[in-house]
Amino acid sequence: MKLLITGAWNYSDKDIQSLESIGYNCIFHKNENVPLPVDCLDVDGIVCNGLFIYSDANLFRNLKFVQLTSAGMDRIPLEYLKEKGIKIFNASGVYSIPIAEFVVSSILDLYKQKFIFYENQKKHIWEKQRSLLELNGKMVCIVGCGNVGKECAKRFKAFGCSVFGIDLFSFKNNYFNYIVSIDEMMSHINKADIVVLTLPLTDETKHLFNISIFRQMKNTSLLVNVSRGGVVDTHDLELALKEGLIKAAVLDVFESEPLDFQSHLWDIKNLFISPHNSFISENNDDRLSQLIIANLKEII
Repeated sequence: MKLLITGAWNYSDKDIQSLESIGYNCIFHKNENVPLPVDCLDVDGIVCNGLFIYSDANLFRNLKFVQLTSAGMDRIPLEYLKEKGIKIFNASGVYSIPIAEFVVSSILDLYKQKFIFYENQKKHIWEKQRSLLELNGKMVCIVGCGNVGKECAKRFKAFGCSVFGIDLFSFKNNYFNYIVSIDEMMSHINKADIVVLTLPLTDETKHLFNISIFRQMKNTSLLVNVSRGGVVDTHDLELALKEGLIKAAVLDVFESEPLDFQSHLWDIKNLFISPHNSFISENNDDRLSQLIIANLKEII
């Protein structure tokens, strides 16, 4: 079985030997945005991230499965692949821990005003801050209760927070006080001191967080988006921050990446930006390789 592997997977020699030992003929394609080194008709399986942004899925007539290196599936022609009966595996769970740690650390940085202390250190200023907050007792709303959402909830619970979730459907989970359906969001979002977005980008969730939602949120609330940039209407968020509808926002993802050098978002005082970096961890390669090899063993 011919397996096309792109540079999206940082595989080891041991990983490739493992795949070859169970019958895969591995073909390597480092850069997904350049012409393929093989006839698409010869490919039975693919390990990739954004390959289908640059290569037409219709050309892979004998394709049987796709293994993504990302948890999100917004970079593939999902409906087409499903229609053709092509199996799809994502990297669900691989990046959940580092993302959850990033979310909590971002909130703590804001609550403990670490940015002020850092700036004062550079200026050699000794000045106490009397408005530091604590996480204990805060109400956290996590929108998207999958693996990342659950890891976030677990950590906020450890800090003494109450945590409720919003998902496509309501269900019970030990890490959440309760979970309601997305249809009920407008009547619950005003309870939250912290809102964390960990939901996938779909036609239904695009610009889900817009001015209508921001007007329902506490004006002291913090928003963290580690899902996809398109979940938030950036123009409306900018308006909400400038009008004081919410206190501050942390964005690790954007509708267009990389964020343009000239974008005025860089200069919004109460908006904190990171370059889609929350998922990075020294343990990701091991987790991803274990997942990929386990999935591919089931197929052959």
